[in-house]
Amino acid sequence: MAKGIEIRDAHFPGRAPIDAYGNGGFRFADMSHRGSLLCLPSGIHGWELKEGEPLTVASLVKVLAESSEIEVLLVGMGANLKPIPAEVKAALKAKGIASDPMSTGAAVRTFNIMLAESRAVAAALIAV
Repeated sequence: MAKGIEIRDAHFPGRAPIDAYGNGGFRFADMSHRGSLLCLPSGIHGWELKEGEPLTVASLVKVLAESSEIEVLLVGMGANLKPIPAEVKAALKAKGIASDPMSTGAAVRTFNIMLAESRAVAAALIAV
């Protein structure tokens, strides 16, 4: 028996470059998503974090779960560069992940380049 419409977090099962960003969302793989994104080895996932909200270890649990496949996490902090909190940097470093905060636009551009180079990169992108 059919269950009806099932609503779940946005997810694209694979790695894809980000084609565009702005107006509160992103375009990638012929799709669009409103809100923030986690671009991980397992795919592109919707992310609940909004600009101005604190980045926490709990908000990056999916990143930490895939740490064996990630060397660098690019963190798009929104319109402006903000530092990654010390406890978040420490949790990432403990899992062997280097982290680099930047504006979301810079993170998108850097992610696309590193992805094209087949690097072990992930991105946490706050929508702008």
